[in-house]
Amino acid sequence: MEKLNVLVTGGAGFIGSHLVDELVARGHRVRVLDDLVTQVHGEGASPVYVNPTAEFIRGDVCNRRVVDTALNGIDVVFHEAAEVGVGQSMYEIHRYVRANDLGTAVILEAILARQKQIKKLVVASSMSIYGEGAYRCAKCGDVYPQLRPSSQLLERRWEVECPTCNEVLTPVPTKETKPLFPTSVYAVTKQDQEQFCLVVGRSYGIPTVALRYFNVYGTRQALSNPYTGVCAIFSARLLNGNSPMIFEDGEQSRDFVHVSDIVQANLLALESDRANYEAINVGTGVATSVSEVSRLLAGGLGQNIQPEIVGKYREGDIRHCVAD
Repeated sequence: MEKLNVLVTGGAGFIGSHLVDELVARGHRVRVLDDLVTQVHGEGASPVYVNPTAEFIRGDVCNRRVVDTALNGIDVVFHEAAEVGVGQSMYEIHRYVRANDLGTAVILEAILARQKQIKKLVVASSMSIYGEGAYRCAKCGDVYPQLRPSSQLLERRWEVECPTCNEVLTPVPTKETKPLFPTSVYAVTKQDQEQFCLVVGRSYGIPTVALRYFNVYGTRQALSNPYTGVCAIFSARLLNGNSPMIFEDGEQSRDFVHVSDIVQANLLALESDRANYEAINVGTGVATSVSEVSRLLAGGLGQNIQPEIVGKYREGDIRHCVAD
């Protein structure tokens, strides 16, 4: 493949930095745009793992002047920058909408100002836009339920029930065609990012791909950030000698995908025309319960610590979601 000038927004972050490393290794000329948000990186800190070969611009994706500078001479954009945190998004609404929605809008307008220059746009989406995953009812067939009602959760009936016959549903892999039902402000903004990019890309003939990441884990996750993924949260507690706290009964399941696989999906999206104008799941297709994640992490960290399954629930939590 020809060597390209590539911009990675959020390129100092968990996923973005790994993507930068692989792009550099393949001989592409890489530029990073990242605001080094304190919640993720600490006060004024530039991560030691930022690839020294890549050009680095510290700046906000909502700043058009900064974005124009970052896009100068660029062929391909990987838009990884976003505020991440389901719970936090429900009370810091302006922050999430500004960074994720407005930031994406600024990037798209800047791309349109040089649209003949941009060969591809790849945007990071999220499995959170599905809400609950897909299910099957033995009596009613395929079911795409909304959130479990509070009345059910109060009775500690954790599994999702058929809205028609009330039978317990069987989770099945979630296809890209499943109706979207975001259940947090964060999820809404990720759906917005995806749709903004795909709609603009189709309208102006800019090849665009949205990758719906499932639950990503791996090195460089910020253990100090309380809004990062469950693997990092559990690891931080285990390393401090504390039991991971698990809601419900611990049997809720997710699709945990390693960051290296996320990077490979981004590279395939770059290289394949078949991906253009598509939204694509990036996961393993394997369901792992949250309690099993806790046990695996404890074993890997050499900690003989059992999780604390509290039996409580959080409004808005889903039960199962695994990629097709």
